[in-house]
Amino acid sequence: MTERESLDARLAAERARWEAAGLRRELALATPALVDFTSNDYLGLARHPQVIEAAREALREYGAGGRASRLLGGGSVFDERAEDAVAAWLGAESALLFPSGYQANVGVVQALIGPGDVLLSDELNHASLIDAGRISRARVVVYRHADVEDLERQLTRIGAAARVLVATESVFSMDGDLAPLADVARVCRARGAWLLVDEAHAVGVIGRDGAGAWSTVADELGGASSRDFDDVLAARIVTGGKALGVTGAFVVGRRSVREHLIQRARSFVFTTAVSPAVSGALCAAIELARRADNSRAKLIRLARALALACGAPTPAAAIVPVILGEEARALDAARLARERGLDVRAVRPPTVPRGTSRLRLVCHSFNTDAELARLAQIARELAPELVTELGGPVGSGVTGGPGGPGGPGAAAAPASTRIVRAPNRHAARAATPCVVAGTDTGIGKTVVSALLARALGARGAYWKPVQTGDESDTRTVIELARTRTFEPGASFAKPASPHEAARAEGRSVDVAGTTRLLGEHAVALGGGVLLVELAGGLSVPWTDEFTQLDWLARERPALVLVARSGLGTLNHTLLSLEALRARGLEPRALFLVGDEHPSNRETLRALGKVALLFEVPRFEPLSTATLELWLARNDLGPLFDEANER
Repeated sequence: MTERESLDARLAAERARWEAAGLRRELALATPALVDFTSNDYLGLARHPQVIEAAREALREYGAGGRASRLLGGGSVFDERAEDAVAAWLGAESALLFPSGYQANVGVVQALIGPGDVLLSDELNHASLIDAGRISRARVVVYRHADVEDLERQLTRIGAAARVLVATESVFSMDGDLAPLADVARVCRARGAWLLVDEAHAVGVIGRDGAGAWSTVADELGGASSRDFDDVLAARIVTGGKALGVTGAFVVGRRSVREHLIQRARSFVFTTAVSPAVSGALCAAIELARRADNSRAKLIRLARALALACGAPTPAAAIVPVILGEEARALDAARLARERGLDVRAVRPPTVPRGTSRLRLVCHSFNTDAELARLAQIARELAPELVTELGGPVGSGVTGGPGGPGGPGAAAAPASTRIVRAPNRHAARAATPCVVAGTDTGIGKTVVSALLARALGARGAYWKPVQTGDESDTRTVIELARTRTFEPGASFAKPASPHEAARAEGRSVDVAGTTRLLGEHAVALGGGVLLVELAGGLSVPWTDEFTQLDWLARERPALVLVARSGLGTLNHTLLSLEALRARGLEPRALFLVGDEHPSNRETLRALGKVALLFEVPRFEPLSTATLELWLARNDLGPLFDEANER
């Protein structure tokens, strides 16, 4: 009973922290009474009579359940029919049906690569691809979003690896933009890597006959088909729960890949087959989606018109993000839209980076110009300082004049019709600050910072707000991690606490200026993680009246705590954790630096209750190579979930 109460109390405290940060999530039912601007049912096939009837027919013939895994006789003949249909649609040799997109991504990555291999993942990839990399136990390298030059740079740095897999979405689920697939494929071929493309938000919406983004790059790749790149493209993921309106997901590719997945993909081998109703409905939905050119053209027209009105980049498909910044603002905007009859949802961290909370607006073939006009009419109340006048009907995508998508003679919208103009997506993005704090001075914060920077690669940068003494921690991190750095906010010659070192020079630490620099550096980095190493212990003063702990309590960044592993660490570390938690701050990890001390480690694990605990030796020699060896044995990926997950 005591353990149950302790668990309940701990979970309640965690929920309270999430709620205080405006990040609590709740289940949300579909609301047919509202106009749908949020679901992924792009073509409206979820309610199509032929899809529903196909599901009923499969139920009548095979019953409700999948009954067992397909290796044990589960499923139905409709599974293979759906696989054949989607493969024919996408011009592939074969396909394999999984119960969900998450399982498909986990299964294909885990089956294709493992320990000793490398996965290169776009920094905005869906959480399922992030988790797939972790489960595979391959080394994961994150490259900048849609940045082919950074991808190539990372590929040149990975060294020897048995297999290298590059994973990207084609249309990204939160930003709605398109990956440069042709250039990514060229780099993969030049570097001997395989390519995995998640087409969840593309198939059914773009491409010839709705066959997805990969079908649109065939000509650019050097011919009427992408046959020259068959050795590069490992597979495509096609989800059944988006444009197809059903559920499940297909891994589409060569027959050899399908056969390999049947043997090795654990999320396929050890799961019950989908219901016959699912695969039966998919058969009908695939046929309808192939012939839905008019519906595709309409939803693309609506999405582009909406993006034009919002000041957002032209969408690749149906998703238009309207970035509002703060979590509360996005929630208030979504709540107001729903009160006015529009189903609009807010997306917040950790699904998107901090400072980019947004309305994720989705256009469908069943939406109308009049419904988009309703959204325009309430836009002034969503964000009045961001709105702009429209020069034509909301659904037309025109600002006036002949030759546009709306055509000559399009009716003018009322002068009062406005819609949110969001900031440019790239301008709004900023790095997530992660502070490296310590229980004392001289305990190894700089080495831990170098480890974190090395693990982040191009996604990270390092900054020391206050440097005291002659030794440059910034220079040390550059030499060890070869990472991007920013100049210290302030430097003082005396090796003492910041307030004393500054006083010795007749100066003082500019707290407001330090905070301003934090924001400027985060924006300059433009995404990823900004590592911020503090000076000395948590309560070291910056001024006579203001400590580093005060600054942490005010800025509330992500943080890790560094402590000694040996004698004296229990008291210092537990008091430091208590001080942080008294201010509502929870470290993501505890790093113990020095010789292994099993008793201290287990005591701090039990009493400290920090989610992640790492032991870091005194490296001999201290070099990039010894850091790399440690990183090969320790997964720091979970530290950066908030910056990575979609």
